Amino acid sequence: MSISRGTHLQIQNRFENRSTEAFDDGWGEESLIELPVVQTEFLVDHSKSLLSKNESPDVGFTYSINVYRGCEHGCTYCYARPTHEYLGFNAGIDFETKIMVKHDAPELLRKAFDARSWKPQVIAMSGNTDCYQPAERQFKITRRVLEVMLEYRNPVGIITKNALVMRDIDILSEMAKLNLVAVFHTINSLDKELTRKMEPHTATPARKLLSIERLTNAGVPCGVMIGPIIPGLNDHEIFPILKAASEHGAKSAGYNMLRLPYAVKPIFMDWLGRAVPLEAKKVKTRLEMVRDGKLSDPRFGSRMRGEGGYADFVAKTFAVAKKRYNLNQKIDLTSEHFRRAGELSLFG
Repeated sequence: MSISRGTHLQIQNRFENRSTEAFDDGWGEESLIELPVVQTEFLVDHSKSLLSKNESPDVGFTYSINVYRGCEHGCTYCYARPTHEYLGFNAGIDFETKIMVKHDAPELLRKAFDARSWKPQVIAMSGNTDCYQPAERQFKITRRVLEVMLEYRNPVGIITKNALVMRDIDILSEMAKLNLVAVFHTINSLDKELTRKMEPHTATPARKLLSIERLTNAGVPCGVMIGPIIPGLNDHEIFPILKAASEHGAKSAGYNMLRLPYAVKPIFMDWLGRAVPLEAKKVKTRLEMVRDGKLSDPRFGSRMRGEGGYADFVAKTFAVAKKRYNLNQKIDLTSEHFRRAGELSLFG
């Protein structure tokens, strides 16, 4: 069975001086056969630490955990794609098929928590790549990390596009009793066919909504993210998405505007022409409207929301929808119950 991918492009690694280019070598059409399906490889990540410190003022957390590098979900717009270039891979097909796995993540987290220098605070999971991507079914590293979080009583905020998070309701519900966890589900469209084109290996919209409902019923506070809003493609779904999420129990909502750093730009534009050709011109035009005539803007402050009249329109639309569907509720997590190994707690 063929495995669908977000892209098959072998985008040039910006740190490499060497490049390759396809050409007709005279053998004729018999040489132009379809390339074989690229299978996913799982490689051992030997990182010596687990917590990544955020230096960007655009996100609301200081530390994050990514137990996988690379992501098989295959979202062509993923801003994390260029990070694979630091590993000597490309941001295109390599990002989806060469997945670095941090097998010793739980042990590294214990080491971090046991250090007296650690100040208990909310940690984000999936700050870069999804902690519940398909690899998690096999390796169960996210689940083991959550067990450590619960043991030490350290709060965590999870964001995911995968309904696999329901598997860990037993742990998450225990954490929720101490206000230690919140789960945000990214829903970019309620259109199943469009979703499959945008993010080939994520859960369907219906499964994500079911996950919100089941987690909410188990006492786990949930939110919804539209990430990203793609002007001209899914911006008209702001109200329907927030309405559906609210009806299934979500308490909060957020969004970010499409941004196309480095190699993400050619990957996304190639996908746009192939997957949704009728909308391609409109998307490009509206994207330029929110990016001051360009396709991307790296500046802090504007890169997550865009700027200009159309960006303001999106922001106001989102604010109205949040208020209408009661998604302005604050989810407070606490670090007051944190304990290290051997320390006593009133909560056991």
